Amino acid sequence: MSERAVRAGISRIRCLSRDAEGALAEREDEAAVEEPLEIRLAGDTFAVTMRTPGSDLELVAGLLHAEGLIASRADLGGIAHCGKPGEEGYGNVIDISAAPGTAFDPERARTARRDLPTSSACGVCGRVTVDDLLARAGVIEDETRFDPELLGHLPARLRAEQPNFERTGGLHAAAVSDREGRLAHVREDVGRHNAVDKTIGRHLLDGTFPLSGRLLVVSGRTSFEIVQKAVCARFSGVVGVSAPSSLAIETAQRFGLLLVGFARGGTYNVYSGAHRITPIRDL
Repeated sequence: MSERAVRAGISRIRCLSRDAEGALAEREDEAAVEEPLEIRLAGDTFAVTMRTPGSDLELVAGLLHAEGLIASRADLGGIAHCGKPGEEGYGNVIDISAAPGTAFDPERARTARRDLPTSSACGVCGRVTVDDLLARAGVIEDETRFDPELLGHLPARLRAEQPNFERTGGLHAAAVSDREGRLAHVREDVGRHNAVDKTIGRHLLDGTFPLSGRLLVVSGRTSFEIVQKAVCARFSGVVGVSAPSSLAIETAQRFGLLLVGFARGGTYNVYSGAHRITPIRDL
């Protein structure tokens, strides 16, 4: 049985470990916490996602923005966990109400509810077409350009800000970078998309939104869903440590988004938006 360290999103566990000589020994280890979060809109279940507890308000704000249900903090009324502290499962249900005089679009809520990912590992499930995203968000038109030397080192800077990954090896991370490579609001989670929602949601709740002229930095691969969230938040680009998917590349190209993959040790591939790198290059 684990001794929960919920505040840090980590559980202490016992396991058997085999060494190089083949000997097995019991030892203590740490694992990233994964629990369900039920999201309710005015009392009705909207989605259930698997996540690492912590920064839940940020996660929900970022998710609702990416799904087109809110545009800013002003659209949110109440947002709080249900139940009482100390009750079993407390913290795993959160209810959101619209701001006075506003309401969540029921059709948009139905569409998103039907097709949202329901685990930390699944993807877009074929729900949102690029055409729909284009109609809702539009092409990225800012003219920000980035130093090519910076791009290859951003994932390493992100990695240095992941204390729970260091302890468990089981968490993804996301952060916002400015043109000088300064990272803001690093967030960790068992799910890539959750980490992105948390860091975007923090900026939305703080009113430092949209995020034009900045980069979204992510651990792991870059899926269509990550690019979708970046487009909705108006990032100028996405930098990932691993590979982007084909649909992520096509979407980034269509929206004029800088998309960098395999950014490791100063090297990387540019899949879209090379005009955002100085000196200007064509792709």
